[in-house]
Amino acid sequence: MMKKPILTLIIFCLSLSVAAQKIYDVKKYGAKGDGKTNDAIAIQKAIDACSITGGQVLIPAPFTFLTGPFNVKSNVDLHIEGGARILASPDEKLYAESAFRENKGEGTIWIGGKNIENFTISGNGKIDGNGISFMGAEEEDAYVLKPFNVLDPRPHVLTIIGGKNIRIKDVHIGNSAYWTIHLVGCNDVVISGITLLNSLKVRNSDGIDLDHSKNVRISDCYIESGDDCICLKNRREFEEFGACENITVTNCTMTSSSCAIKIGSENMDAIRQVVFNNCIIKNSNRGVGIQNRDEGTVSDVIFSNMIIEGRLTSDTWWGKAEPIYVTAYSRASGNHKDANWRFPKGATEGKVGAISNIYFSNIQCTSENGVYVSAESKDKINNVVFDNVSVFIDKTTSNQGGVYDRRPSKLEGFVKGSTSGFYFDNAQRIKVQSCSVLWGKNKPDYFAYAIESKNVDALIISNLEGQSAFPDELEAVKK
Repeated sequence: MMKKPILTLIIFCLSLSVAAQKIYDVKKYGAKGDGKTNDAIAIQKAIDACSITGGQVLIPAPFTFLTGPFNVKSNVDLHIEGGARILASPDEKLYAESAFRENKGEGTIWIGGKNIENFTISGNGKIDGNGISFMGAEEEDAYVLKPFNVLDPRPHVLTIIGGKNIRIKDVHIGNSAYWTIHLVGCNDVVISGITLLNSLKVRNSDGIDLDHSKNVRISDCYIESGDDCICLKNRREFEEFGACENITVTNCTMTSSSCAIKIGSENMDAIRQVVFNNCIIKNSNRGVGIQNRDEGTVSDVIFSNMIIEGRLTSDTWWGKAEPIYVTAYSRASGNHKDANWRFPKGATEGKVGAISNIYFSNIQCTSENGVYVSAESKDKINNVVFDNVSVFIDKTTSNQGGVYDRRPSKLEGFVKGSTSGFYFDNAQRIKVQSCSVLWGKNKPDYFAYAIESKNVDALIISNLEGQSAFPDELEAVKK
């Protein structure tokens, strides 16, 4: 008898909740949405007003809002309707704020936010970084980088520094000239259901960079990037924010011209308590990479239930088709554009921290190279476990193999070596259990062992299935 009144009350309460959220339509603040006028001032006015009361800043369809830089603020839901687009202005003179504080050599900020709370990006519309307009000529596998003097004007799409309770969901975001989503010192972040598409020919076009951030959940995303798709790091420019920790990534599909999932190389603190699960990596130059090059540590990381598909690309991109890559080498000191920012203040050389307690479980690898674990000394890598990891190696491109890529290392960057299913060099305690190695029909003479090990203390192998590439000439395991 009482069901109808209760249902009516519920509907009424929900309508009150929706009505209570104030909507700030950017067109009512003067935005033209004609794809030609710089609408940054109008969008900023709407964001400023919304932040006072809390609510939704509406980017309405079917309009394209061309903008220079603007800042997002607390208590704002930036809602981009399906069919609407925010497009970065191609005018390089508009981009004046460095993405890395006093280090001006690595891009600028387009959409920025500092010390904000309760901020959301939602909707099925697009945030378009207009990346190709900032690049030089197109070559076979990459765009030429335009020269610059001090400030590299290429804009990062979204940079949030010191954020709390950040939500990014459902949007299409990308076409970036530099990093796409850069979260620095953020706490309590959810990124879900986004489509992030960058040109596979744009260098530095990372997808999601978690920098000194904590308690982050990424799920159900599709990402294509010239550079890393998802990267965890601790940049020196933001050292006050501490460790990068408590990160989970699930149900994502990624493609990269470089490394699809990367931890490092910039890491001056600690990266720990990290889980990647149920992910697919397709057609990438490197699948999963832990690339420690600074004094920070990497520990307690799990990669599970993954499919990794790799291929060799040119030396423009880091990696040599390693489906799984774990390395610890001191950073190269050189004449790089930002070399003074890579080492501790006053130092011209750095040290590398340890990698420990890394687990790979239920992973299927198909590539032109094998798993690579290597360090400058045994004490830098400890306790790496491979459980039910299958490796299938076949030569499928014309790019030269028989090489491992240790860049940016102060030792040799490219190292010639045999291609083995698992290649271990300088480590303590590596466990390989219930793993397999298979070879394709195309086997150059540098294809070698199922497992090749050098200078490893406590290598434990059990239930290994597979032979060397040439079983009549080489044993399955070489220690």
